[in-house]
Amino acid sequence: MNHGRGLICAATAAKHPADLTTLVEPVRDKVDVVEIRLDLMTHPDVGSCISCLPDIPLLFTNRPIWEGGKYDDSEKDRTALLRDAIAANAAYIDIELNTEKKLRNEVISAAQGRQTDVIISNHNFTETPPTDILEDTLHQMMASGADIGKIVTTANDPSDVVRVLALLQTSRTNTFQLSAFCMGVVGRISRLATLYLGGCMTYVAVDELSATAPGQFTTDQFHTLIHLFENNEH
Repeated sequence: MNHGRGLICAATAAKHPADLTTLVEPVRDKVDVVEIRLDLMTHPDVGSCISCLPDIPLLFTNRPIWEGGKYDDSEKDRTALLRDAIAANAAYIDIELNTEKKLRNEVISAAQGRQTDVIISNHNFTETPPTDILEDTLHQMMASGADIGKIVTTANDPSDVVRVLALLQTSRTNTFQLSAFCMGVVGRISRLATLYLGGCMTYVAVDELSATAPGQFTTDQFHTLIHLFENNEH
């Protein structure tokens, strides 16, 4: 079967830009995008990251502690690094929906007319909210001026997965690109399913030591699933 599908993004947990080449080289031909987690780096530097991986689309994320990341300095400094990535023509940056609105708008405005697509994200590491809250979150994203939305929750029941994936129909109706899937053991199926249901992007780890979220497949595991799904001869 020949399925159209969304993008595969390899999330990295490198502490230094110089480590990126070694981490990414084994999977470079199996992913479409590489996510650079600036909040996990000892001394984050956008330019050095781009120099190490000049020929693959990069997504820069600087996740704060209040949304499951490690960045604990000022919000002004945190978002300044994202603007550095925009100035350097990174393919994507990720800004949290719950970022202080003025700073969030400054980042989104900085990307207008440039080569960088802005992903506006929301993560819930404990549960999946009711449908009305999920839909409200999506509508806030669509109104934000960002290019792509990302809604990721934690699935505690299969019905949670169904509710999150249903958001893809709403985003499609509104011609808004959306990544939507669930974390956790119950949610793992959504990481694959979203690619074939209109999801813009799903995330994998480069290897077993580099997972950045609960339930994340490694790149090799994920490609095994894709091969089985797309090459079923029976």
